[in-house]
Amino acid sequence: MHKILITGNSGYIGSHLSQILINRKDLILHGLDKTEPAVNLIKHTIQDISLDTEWNIDSEYDCVIHMAAEVAVGRSVFNPILYYQTNTIGTLNVLKKIKTKNFIFASTGSAAGMNSPYSISKKAAEEIVDQYCKENSIPFTIFRFYNVVGADGILPTNPDGLMWNLMNAEKTGIFNLFGDDYNTKDGSCVRDYTHVNEICYSVIEAIHGPTGQIENLGHGVGTTVKEMVEIYKRANDCDFKTVVCSRRKGDLESSVLPNPSKYMKTLYTLEDLLKSNI
Repeated sequence: MHKILITGNSGYIGSHLSQILINRKDLILHGLDKTEPAVNLIKHTIQDISLDTEWNIDSEYDCVIHMAAEVAVGRSVFNPILYYQTNTIGTLNVLKKIKTKNFIFASTGSAAGMNSPYSISKKAAEEIVDQYCKENSIPFTIFRFYNVVGADGILPTNPDGLMWNLMNAEKTGIFNLFGDDYNTKDGSCVRDYTHVNEICYSVIEAIHGPTGQIENLGHGVGTTVKEMVEIYKRANDCDFKTVVCSRRKGDLESSVLPNPSKYMKTLYTLEDLLKSNI
């Protein structure tokens, strides 16, 4: 029986991961952050993590999956200290405060470019995980997530994310496109999109098979935002207006994975990727 702790278990990816793991007979699942009723709750939040609040966590876990973070790229530009405190210092506090035999860290593909306080904070956290785990002989895996979309009965939580905005556009009739003058085939940003469940199944593999390095979770295929908008409309049989807005600070023109991890499996078509399923 493996004892697993997920930090940030109420977030977009954390909720989907908890949903997949909760019925596993070989696991005891705990959550740190807000929680769904089916997950055992340790009553601390991401603010407690970042501020080094005194915790009452005495047991040792077979695996800690650290997903709690501030994730909105645009917000990080205007409040960078919050991101450094939460994502970087908070990660160090998790490592120091919680005993574990295996550490899985949720990072981002944008850490490779470090073009925003968000990506800088996650890159610094990656370095901390690498050094701390090696110095303390803790097996670990760092996952860089590339542009996660999809929904399997759980609403997305990041208002900067594409899936959140597409689902919102279906309700409001308007989708805000941040920039259509990039040097791409249709002027909109290019991204390497993955389904949230594809990410979760990759993370689950690392519970029993840590690699001690960065693993990139993407498909190596780029799709523009405009293309994704049209695919979403077809997949969900809906329509809405696209309004072109100014570029957002911190957005990359193109982010496509050069070397997908061996843990990454293609389980969905692009249309399946964008079905809301709520």
